[in-house]
Amino acid sequence: MAFDALFLRCLKGELERELTGARIEKIQQPARGTLLLTVKGERRRNLLIGGSSGTPRLHFTEAELEKPQEPPMFCMLLRKHLTGARIMEVSMPSTDRVLLLRLAAPGLFGEGEERGLAVELIGHAANVILTDQDGIITDCLFRAGSAEDRRAVQPGMRYRLPPRQDKRDLLALSDAEIAELCGAIESGRPVERAVMERFLGISPLIAREMAYRAESGGLAQELCRLRDAVLAGGEPCLLTDPEGAPFDFSYIPIFQYGPGYALTKEESFSALLDAFYAKKDAAERRLQRAGELRRAVGTARNRVARRLEAQRQELLDTDNRDWLRECGDIITANLYAMKKGQTELVAEDFYAEGGGTRRIALDPLKSPQQNAAKYYKDYNRAKSARAHLTERIGQGEEELAYLESVLEELRRAETERDLAEIRAELEETGVLRAPKQNRRPKRQPFQPMRFMSSAGLLIRAGRNNAQNDQLTLRDSSKTDLWLHAQKLHGAHVILSCQGKAPDPRSVQEAACIAAYYSQGRDAAKVPVDVTEVRQIKKPAGARPGMVIYHTYRTLLAEPDESLIERLRIK
Repeated sequence: MAFDALFLRCLKGELERELTGARIEKIQQPARGTLLLTVKGERRRNLLIGGSSGTPRLHFTEAELEKPQEPPMFCMLLRKHLTGARIMEVSMPSTDRVLLLRLAAPGLFGEGEERGLAVELIGHAANVILTDQDGIITDCLFRAGSAEDRRAVQPGMRYRLPPRQDKRDLLALSDAEIAELCGAIESGRPVERAVMERFLGISPLIAREMAYRAESGGLAQELCRLRDAVLAGGEPCLLTDPEGAPFDFSYIPIFQYGPGYALTKEESFSALLDAFYAKKDAAERRLQRAGELRRAVGTARNRVARRLEAQRQELLDTDNRDWLRECGDIITANLYAMKKGQTELVAEDFYAEGGGTRRIALDPLKSPQQNAAKYYKDYNRAKSARAHLTERIGQGEEELAYLESVLEELRRAETERDLAEIRAELEETGVLRAPKQNRRPKRQPFQPMRFMSSAGLLIRAGRNNAQNDQLTLRDSSKTDLWLHAQKLHGAHVILSCQGKAPDPRSVQEAACIAAYYSQGRDAAKVPVDVTEVRQIKKPAGARPGMVIYHTYRTLLAEPDESLIERLRIK
């Protein structure tokens, strides 16, 4: 990705225009490495500072980020020192991906107190650092090093910029100087590597692009064009792959991947980064937050699966119960010819087709009558065990299906509230141990997902098993349509019909929603069962979300994400 020093140089101009003179109204920390500053200048904007390693970035965002109930310590420190502060200057030293904000913060007696906020966006060393007016570090997002290190980042130490790399600043070079540096590249040396080694702040993506363009235009000429493009402010370019998914971004058009990758010009660099990271960030946050629940449910699911396997094998072992009864009958028929102390009886097998003999093991410490009684007792135990095992296996299969449905819910979870609802459900069903509290705070009910069909009919979809039950069995009319992916775990979907026959397009759209919020989301087509709510029954004692139905029809539906977003009620 091209979030290099040249990208930040282009982005700086955009940020500087809106941040200079703006006042910080609110500070939040949605995740450990992410800060969100609400600033008010000519208009109110949310400034996202992503200091987490791997995806460091800085831009205005329109995304709705979830806020933790308890703000982290660094967030509270920033609120103390920077709430109400005015941004006086936005600068970028000629080192690497570092942006400096100079702020006038309210003092104890209303007097201005100068503060500094350094945003370092350098790969795995990304950080956000608060300093006082003398450049002494108040605190930072990530502390690093010790007092003996020259570049330590610790409270109480003087803030120092990252060490400058031994490279030339492309933006400060003339055409002749660029040509001279390019002429010094050894023959046969990879062009992209030479560009990254000689020039400051150029990412691998841009270096490869320069090498690609140099095949027809010459390297020095292409680097001069790159310099001029950056000095002119650059172009926010989004690159999408052949399937239409965001693939990369840049401040110049990227052509190295060929015609299969589409190039889109965004209205601003902030809009570019928002478009690129929106889905990526949402997916990563859900995976991180759902990880603990997924591991706990996965462990429970594996435990149930192992128990079921053992019970099924035990059930197979009861298939010889009739043989045990037959042995008892044969022993009883031959009592007259048996003596205590025998270890085996060889007698006519009157149960075998065509006759023959059967060898029956005996306990020499038991009498013939006692041996017969033992075989009858083993027969009765196996018969009882079969009925008991059959019942337990049925319960285990239901429990396994429930746990697998919860794993699917976790995969579909879109918000922290979704995960909280699933956790509460797991605690209520005993899968997870509830926290030890005298009084659990009462949770406000979370509403199902809501959509509006093209014809104006309301469509609702459950977010979890407990909500599926509530939606289907209590909050819907008997004449509403119920939809569910066939033989797959997924959401219960209700199409509100208002007592009338729904139009075919609305039914198909509801089917698409049921397909999308199911295990079949990644398939091209998903069979979806459709029936009236009156046909849905819940067996006594069934797990949350488990229902049965017999009268239905089946539609094929495409899990189309763009359709889902178009129909969703915001």
